[in-house]
Amino acid sequence: GELRPLGTQREWCDPDVLRRLRRASLAVLRREIEPVDAAALARFAPAWQGVDRYGTRRADERRQGEAAGSGPGAGPAGVVPDTGSAQRAPASPLVPHRSAGGGVERLRDVLTSLQGLPLAVERWERDVLPRRLEAYSPAWLDELCATGELVWVGAGTGAPRSGRVALYFRDDAALLGPPPAHDPPHGELHEVVRERLAGGACFFTDLLLDHPELTSAELRDALWDLVWSGEATNDAFAPLRLRRATSRMAAAGPGGGAPAPAARRPVRGRFRGHGRRTPQLQGRWSLTAAVFARGETDPGARARAWAELLLERHGIVTREIVRAEAIAGGFAALYPAFAALETLGAARRGYFVEGLGAAQFALPGAVDRLRLPEPPGAGAVVLAVADPAQLYGAGLAWPSDSQAPARRAGAYVALVGGRPIVSVEAGGRSLLVHDERDAAALASALAALAGAVRRGLAPRLSVERIDGAPALASPHRAALAELGFRVGPRHLILTRDGS
Repeated sequence: GELRPLGTQREWCDPDVLRRLRRASLAVLRREIEPVDAAALARFAPAWQGVDRYGTRRADERRQGEAAGSGPGAGPAGVVPDTGSAQRAPASPLVPHRSAGGGVERLRDVLTSLQGLPLAVERWERDVLPRRLEAYSPAWLDELCATGELVWVGAGTGAPRSGRVALYFRDDAALLGPPPAHDPPHGELHEVVRERLAGGACFFTDLLLDHPELTSAELRDALWDLVWSGEATNDAFAPLRLRRATSRMAAAGPGGGAPAPAARRPVRGRFRGHGRRTPQLQGRWSLTAAVFARGETDPGARARAWAELLLERHGIVTREIVRAEAIAGGFAALYPAFAALETLGAARRGYFVEGLGAAQFALPGAVDRLRLPEPPGAGAVVLAVADPAQLYGAGLAWPSDSQAPARRAGAYVALVGGRPIVSVEAGGRSLLVHDERDAAALASALAALAGAVRRGLAPRLSVERIDGAPALASPHRAALAELGFRVGPRHLILTRDGS
């Protein structure tokens, strides 16, 4: 082919000379990149992943429609937004091109780069997917699961009676492999359920019929143990929602728990008593081994797939980001795949972000977006601490002079210019101020946090302590009161409706 600029005829080159030219070209590209600070990467990540790409106005309208009884995905007065033709705000220059803002097709695009990521069940539908879609509806996720296109896999327990799950497209699951392994349960009941599922997918009712000597609660608990260890899954997402709702009712104490199974009573006729049975788990249950057994399992191909997936998810990949993802073998196992992508021109290697090691890889378009200045009047961004677009505590270290909230479900942080300013620990009872040197940034972060609660993006706050001290004695009490926090006996309280 034409090797020199403006070439028009076929030209020949010795392979060794071509390699030298390639290395020299890569060296020039690397020298063109000046590293940015960690805050720039933290600012870049939510925009790259499409968080709030469509703003919060449509989300507010959707929630108002739900409050009026119109159901998920509906706009004001029950009008469902037209996701195919509605005019949308222009995309930020930091966001890669995506398809339409809502619907199953857009959800499919979002989930493609989030495959294999273990997150708490409630985070998927409260924090992650709604922030990346113009108007999220659980029915879209149900549709992908019901058709068999999408499969969820347990990845360990989290809160009591709940846990984390990773999502995969079925045709990619074998190539990517299961989430990090957890010790499988080995009780007698677990073996009973495992043996039945090994014979093929079945409904929970089939388990009850095959083992009448066992109670519904015994089989259900054994089944969920297999789920959180990554051995069992379901072709519907509804059981995960039911488990979460049951957990909340059980935590409410006497009178607020899930209804106990009805006591066994003598049945006087063959077809008597069906209406008195407690509701069982929806969908068909099966073992995940079959999902990961089919298709390509070569270690080199798997490393290549994970390298491409991480680049698509984060845009910029560092050793710390790979460590936070808990990839088997870590950065060293993926390095040859990243290097191969660089050779093909699909990725670039360089020192893009200060303090994160010399070996960093990025998609070419991500490098340019990383270096763009922050738009004027950008304001604060509130993210779930466990959101993959929130890098502090994962790919980035929290400021050394501040406390660090755990990356748990229910914790939130407000970023200004990519810097963590305030955060709320899980449960909403403790508020941490990470940087109070910039009064304007602190005011913006607190206002954004209050706004997130009012829009339903974050749960109710009942702050007892600020920076470890009683909230009512904090110097930030007056600022929070101005934002609508109500002063209680020991708390500063903010709810969505202001009550």
